[in-house]
Amino acid sequence: MTNQREIEEMKAFRRPARFISTPDGARYRAVSGLCQVLVLLVCGGSEVRLAAAPASAAWYETGFEEAEPAAGWEGPLAWGPGYQGGRALTLQRAAGAAGGSTVVRRSLPVESARGCLIRGTARVRAEGITPKPRPWNGIKFMLAVETPQRRLWPQAEIESGSFDWQRVAFTARIPSDATAVRLVLGLEEVAGQVWFDDVRLTIAAPPRPAPASRPSEPYKGHPLPRLRGAMVSPHIDPEGLRVLGREWNANLVRWQLVRQAAPGERPSLDTYDAWLEGELQKLEAALPWCERYGLYVVVDLHSPPGGRAIAGGYVAANDELFTNPRAQAKLVEVWERIARRFRGHRILWGYDLVNEPVENFVEEGCDDWPALAERVARAIRGVDPTRTLIVEPAGWGGPAGFVDFVPLAVSNVVYSVHMYEPHAFTHQGVYDSGEPLRYPGPIRGEFWDKRRLEAVLEPVRAFQLRYGMHIYVGEFSAIRWAPDGSAARYLRDLIDIFEAWGWDWSYHAFREWHGWSVEHGEDRRDTRPAASPTERQQLLRSWFARNEKPRG
Repeated sequence: MTNQREIEEMKAFRRPARFISTPDGARYRAVSGLCQVLVLLVCGGSEVRLAAAPASAAWYETGFEEAEPAAGWEGPLAWGPGYQGGRALTLQRAAGAAGGSTVVRRSLPVESARGCLIRGTARVRAEGITPKPRPWNGIKFMLAVETPQRRLWPQAEIESGSFDWQRVAFTARIPSDATAVRLVLGLEEVAGQVWFDDVRLTIAAPPRPAPASRPSEPYKGHPLPRLRGAMVSPHIDPEGLRVLGREWNANLVRWQLVRQAAPGERPSLDTYDAWLEGELQKLEAALPWCERYGLYVVVDLHSPPGGRAIAGGYVAANDELFTNPRAQAKLVEVWERIARRFRGHRILWGYDLVNEPVENFVEEGCDDWPALAERVARAIRGVDPTRTLIVEPAGWGGPAGFVDFVPLAVSNVVYSVHMYEPHAFTHQGVYDSGEPLRYPGPIRGEFWDKRRLEAVLEPVRAFQLRYGMHIYVGEFSAIRWAPDGSAARYLRDLIDIFEAWGWDWSYHAFREWHGWSVEHGEDRRDTRPAASPTERQQLLRSWFARNEKPRG
C-alpha cells in the first residue's frame, strides 16, 4: 500500500562543451544524445555520428570551476570553498525568514534524456538547516520535469541540521513525452546555509527496447472469465477464508509476505531468512483452506530483502534493494526458494515479484527494476517454467509507472497496477488531518469523477492495448471514513472501469486493518464491524456473485 509521505517525497541542463582531439588534429564537440553520444564536427558544421555511449555517460556535470560558472543558471548564485578545494555554489536563508524558497535553476536538454534512467549525485555540506515543515522540504537537489499531463519532482533525500561534505544521490526516469527538465539546487521552507559541489547527472540505463512481436492473445494464467477478490492479512484464519471464499464468493486472495517494523528501520539481510520462513509456513498452512473455498492465491512479496520501513509500518521495496548488490542477489535466491517450495501447487495463480518497487536511487553496479525483475523471473523459470509471474512498475506500482514501461523478455507475465489516486482522498486522515474530501468533487484543486479516474488509468490501458498484455489490479481502496458514501461511489466507478477493460482485481483489504474494511462503517471512532452490510460490502459482494470458481 502506498503512503502519502513516500509519494510526496518523490515530488531543473546544459552540459559544458567538451572537445575531443583526434589524431589528425580535428576538433569535435561531444554532445550527450538519447543515451548515446553524438560527435559533431565543428569545422564546416557537418554532423558525424561516431559512437554510442554506455550507461553512466554524463548528461550534465559541473564542479563550478568554469571560467563563467554562473552562465546558464537563474537565481541568487554565490560562491564558497568547494569539496576538496576549488569553488562551490552556496545559498542561505536567514533564520526566521518567511516561508518560501531560495533556489537556483538551470534548464537541461530534455531531448537528450527522454526515456532514460538518470542518476544524480552531488557533494553537499550544510550548516544550521532548520527542521523540514514537510518531508519533501529542506535542501533541494532535484529535477523539475514537465510533461503534457503531469509534473514530477524527483530529488535526493537530504537530512537537516549541520554536516560536513557528504554524497547525496537520486535516480529518476525521464518520461518519453517530457517537454522540459530543470535542475534545482537550494533551500525550500527552511533556513540555514548549504554548499553544492561536484554535481553530476549520468545516464544509468537507456530506454528498454519494445518486444519484437505482440501475442495473439493476452496471457492470463487462469481459465476463468475474471478474477475478483481481496488482499488478506497473513494472520487471517480459516473462518475468514471461508467467509470470503464461500459466503462472499470471491475467487482470489493476494497473500502478503509482509514484515512489520518501526518507520526508518532497516532489518539486516542476515535476519531475512528466519523471518521469511515463518511467513511461508503461514502461507503453506493456508493453501488447503484456499483450495477448499475456491480461492486462487497470489503470493505477494510485500517486503523484499534490503528494504526500509516506511510510515505505514512495514518494510518496503526501497533503499538497499537498489543500492546493494547483495540485496539484489538475495531477492533472486528468495524467489528460487519460494518457487521450489510451491512448485506444482494448483491453487497458486502467480508470484507478485515485488510489491510497489521504488527506485529512489539505483547505485552504480545494481540493476534498475526492469533488469532486476527480468533476472528474478529467469531464476523462477529455471525452477518452475510455467508459473504466472506478476510484475508492477516502479514508482509504487501506480498508473504513471506504465507511461514508458515495456514488457519483460520473459514468458507468462501478467502486469499489475495499484490504484489510490487521488491519494489525498483515498488516504484522508491516515497520515494527516484536514477538511473531509468527497468524491466526486473538487480535490486539491482538481475535479475528480469517473472520467478523471479513466484518464489517470489511461497509461495502463495504453500499455495493455499496445503490447497485448493482461492487467491485474493488485490493490485499490478508499478509506472507510470518507464522508457521505464517497468511498462506495469511488469504488463503484473504479470497478466499472476495471470490468469494462477486462482487468482482474483484488480489493485492499479483507480483515486486515479496519480502516480499509468494508465490514466497518464510516464512523472512524467505531472499530467494531457494522451491524448490517455496508454499501461498500454490498458492492464487492455484488461483483463476487458473478465469479466462477477454480476448477479441480
